[in-house]
Amino acid sequence: MDRMIYLAMSGAKATMQRQEVLAHNLANVSTNGFRAELAAFRAVPVRGDGASTRVYALESTVGYNPEAGTVQPTGRALDVAMKGQSWLAVQAIDGTEAYTRAGALDLDAEGNLVTGHGLTVMGDGGPITVPPGTRPSIAPDGTVSASRDDGTSVVVGRLKLVTPDAALQRGTDGLFRAADGDLAADADARLQPGALEGSNVGAVETMVAMITAARQFEQQMKMLQIAERQEQQAMRLLTPNGM
Repeated sequence: MDRMIYLAMSGAKATMQRQEVLAHNLANVSTNGFRAELAAFRAVPVRGDGASTRVYALESTVGYNPEAGTVQPTGRALDVAMKGQSWLAVQAIDGTEAYTRAGALDLDAEGNLVTGHGLTVMGDGGPITVPPGTRPSIAPDGTVSASRDDGTSVVVGRLKLVTPDAALQRGTDGLFRAADGDLAADADARLQPGALEGSNVGAVETMVAMITAARQFEQQMKMLQIAERQEQQAMRLLTPNGM
């Protein structure tokens, strides 16, 4: 009896965790450069005397969906969409270098190139600053230029684009990092100016998966109710006079 309870309980917990991942993905269906989080589970035996036949379902992080989202032209000079498996280097709030595919860039009050969330965009030589009174533009190789009203322009830096050899790790801040530390700039990495990459989350597929997960959770709850009824019936059979 308790084996049925363990199975239903661990299955319900795993389904709830999967539902949380799906809900998080669906909430970011319109987030530029978002990578859908993947969820997987593994069976782990319960250790201890008398528990060798009990198994828990534990979450096993498998990373994210690496497929690129749909690129939409915007015509905005500071919008960039990374091509291939390239990522844009930024400085996270904690000061570490991190990577993102969200290319909606802007300038802060000091003229520094930042992301839409205010994070400093890293160049090959550090942060990139655009002189006041100039118009910035970004070339396909990541070179940032500032144009003056007299028609002249000056190169102010180059975006640090990286192409990781292995999958990156998603942090709690939504940014990605390499397991072995900061990555070197990739001179061959390219981007598409005046465009943004959308999320790679499929809204319809995610909604169907959420409905399936909800039905699986209901089935696990029914198994717990069946186990409870069977236990009550067994208690009545074992109790004298059926009391």
